[in-house]
Amino acid sequence: MAIPPPSKISVSNPASNTRRMRRIIAEDPEWSLTIVPRLSELCLQHIVSNFEKNPVLTQLNPIQQRRVLDRLSTDLPLKVVANLVTDESYWRRRCNQRWAVGHVEKYGNSWKRMFFERHLQDLLKYFIPGTTDPRVILELVPLCQDYVVRLSVDQFLPPVKLEQQIQEMEQSDSASETEVEEFSMDHYQLGQLVAGLRRLEELDLVFGVKDCGMNFEWNLFLFTTRDCLSLASTIKACHTLKVFKLTRSKVDDEKARVLIRSLMDHPALLELDLSHNNIGDRGVRAAAKLINHSHLQILKLANNKIRALGAQALAHALSYNTTLLSLNLRLNCIEDEGGQALAHALQSNSTLTNLHLGGNELSEPTATVFSQVLSVNTALTCINLSCNHIGLDGGKQLLEGMSDNKTLMEFDLRMSEIGQESEYLISVALNANREAARLRTLQPTCCHITVNHINNAAD
Repeated sequence: MAIPPPSKISVSNPASNTRRMRRIIAEDPEWSLTIVPRLSELCLQHIVSNFEKNPVLTQLNPIQQRRVLDRLSTDLPLKVVANLVTDESYWRRRCNQRWAVGHVEKYGNSWKRMFFERHLQDLLKYFIPGTTDPRVILELVPLCQDYVVRLSVDQFLPPVKLEQQIQEMEQSDSASETEVEEFSMDHYQLGQLVAGLRRLEELDLVFGVKDCGMNFEWNLFLFTTRDCLSLASTIKACHTLKVFKLTRSKVDDEKARVLIRSLMDHPALLELDLSHNNIGDRGVRAAAKLINHSHLQILKLANNKIRALGAQALAHALSYNTTLLSLNLRLNCIEDEGGQALAHALQSNSTLTNLHLGGNELSEPTATVFSQVLSVNTALTCINLSCNHIGLDGGKQLLEGMSDNKTLMEFDLRMSEIGQESEYLISVALNANREAARLRTLQPTCCHITVNHINNAAD
């Protein structure tokens, strides 16, 4: 075959002359020669790109929904996705992007619930009255009302003080010292928020400021009278509330009485925790009345200023109570007079299962009465008398009471000076009770297995 001359080759091949080449410049820098995507794929990508303006999801089939959800941005406004997206994997991505650590099991294994509870808690922790717009929180209520079950806020910021206004208050003859102290220190009022959370079951609050550093002032930890009155009306109106905790907030007797009065005959309350406050005997008398005017099962008053009179009021209430299961009075100062009163009440009470009296200046007289309690009470499963002055003789009396007890599983007597021998023998008795309880739980199963074995053998 004849080879054409070079001049003809250059004419038949335009690429040999760059001036005569046709150039194609793609408008899309990511354009390539790969196969063009399917139309359905392009439609799904369009839905994802325009989801904020036109959220299309329920009209798609399950496979298409899955593809869209996997591509949705975690920065979409909550008003777009809150009531539309229920997919847990999407909310898991939002949680992981927002917080480095998260334990979803604490939120009923729901990532969506975890997101909204933590998001709302963050808004409340950094809300500054008089500065932050309340609509930031209230506009979130319609979006999260079906998902917030527990609200735990360990910080409430006070308003920013205006020095000129404070000076005017101080110079005023009509302003009292308390008014000056509490001036403009009221915190965010939870009434409207809680009223909109129709599934709320637990409130765990601390009125104080974390990490204040060199800006420390006692006013930062002030639970004002207006705060108290507002919170009391809030919890009274929340009929779904099962757990109420207000700790480390300098709650005194008067404020405790206001709060507890609002909980009388509450339809759902099961746990009340007012630990680490300044509650004395007057406040405890209100709590004693509450346990017989509610369905309360757990009462925690640890680290307050409760003395013998307060313990006696609780003991009187326990004598008639049939609902309370756990009472925590550790780190108070009820002494033997209060300890003996509680012990006498437990000789007739048949529902309390857990009692904590650690660090209450108790000694041998209290141990003597508790020895009698151990002999007759069949409801108590856990007692804590640690960090008291029970003594050697008191330890021997408790050991004697344990010889007749078959139901106690935990008995904490650390640092109570009862001696190694009594402590060891009491632990032996406790182990025997636990083993007997274990065998009782296995007995129905064993009987069932034995009956089946006999029937199989007969066949």
